[in-house]
Amino acid sequence: AVRGPQLKPHQLTMKLSLATIALLSAAAEAFQVGPSGRASTRLNIVPDGASATDNLEKAFAGEPVEDPEFDSMVRANFPGAISNRDLAGRVVELLGEKGFTPQNTLLATSVCADELARVLEDEFVDIYGTNFNLGGLSGFPFAGNTGWGAMSAHVPDDGYCLTIHGPHVGITKDGLIGKVERSGIALVDNCCGSAIAASNYLQSITDGSANINPKIQSFSDFQQGAVQELILPFGKRLARAENRMRELPYALYDSQEVMVTDIVNTGKGSIKKGLAVLGGIQINTAPDMLDYFHPLRFDYFDENGELVENMLPYLR
Repeated sequence: AVRGPQLKPHQLTMKLSLATIALLSAAAEAFQVGPSGRASTRLNIVPDGASATDNLEKAFAGEPVEDPEFDSMVRANFPGAISNRDLAGRVVELLGEKGFTPQNTLLATSVCADELARVLEDEFVDIYGTNFNLGGLSGFPFAGNTGWGAMSAHVPDDGYCLTIHGPHVGITKDGLIGKVERSGIALVDNCCGSAIAASNYLQSITDGSANINPKIQSFSDFQQGAVQELILPFGKRLARAENRMRELPYALYDSQEVMVTDIVNTGKGSIKKGLAVLGGIQINTAPDMLDYFHPLRFDYFDENGELVENMLPYLR
C-alpha cells in the first residue's frame, strides 16, 4: 500500500499545539466579557414582534378541548395540578407585568429527554422562542453550573430568563399512573421510563434483592446511574407511599430542587435584568387529552440575584 508522508514527532506536536490554541481562542471569544462586565450575547434568539399573549393564543389553538371527567380524575390524583393551557396563561400574565416579552426573554428548560416532555417545552417555545436545554433523564439539570453559565451568556442584553424544570409522570385515560398512551404505539407505555427504572433499582435495594452494579457510573449510561443514586435517600418514603408511582415524581422533584437551587445560587451573579424559576411536575396524558402541570415553585429574582417574590400562589 502507498503511504503518504509521515509527520515527525515535533511536527505533530506543533499541529496539536496550534489546534489547541485555536480551540481556546474560540472558547474565549464565545464567552467574551462586554463593557457591562457580563458575557456578551452571541445568540439572538428573538421571535418576531408578536406579544406573548398573541403567541399564547397560537400555541394552544389546536389543543384538545378539556374533558371534565378526565380533568377531575387528574386533579383528584394530583391536587394542585392545572392544565398546561391555564399554566401558560397565568405565567404569561404574571411575567408580562414584570417586563418579560418574547423579544427580551430566553427560555431555559430542564425536563426529561422523553418526547412527551417536549409538549410543555414546545408550548413555551411557541410563546417565548427557542429554548436552552439544561436537562437530561428524569428532568435532572445535568448541564450543571457550566450549562447555566453558558445559558446566562445568551440572555438578551438587559433581558430576562424564564427557567422551567421538573420530572414528568404519565396517567392513562382510565387513571393508571406511571403509564400513558403514546401516538402510533398500541402498547400503553411507562412514563417516566427513567424514573421507574430508578425506582425499581431502589426497591431492589430496600427489599434486599439488588445485584450491585460496579459499572453504575459507566459513561455509556451515566445519567441513569446518577438518577438511581440521586433517588436513594427516598427509599423509605417511596416504600411507605400509598401509591408508589404517584409519589415517585414528587420524590424526584425534591431531589432535583436541591440541584436547581445550588445551580441558581451559584450562578445568580450572571442574571441580567431578572430571572423567573418555574418548577413542578409534568403530567402527560393521551394524545387527544390536555397535558397538566403541578406547579411547586415560581420564584422571581431581580438583577442582583435576590429573591424578591414567590409567585406560586398566583398559579393555584
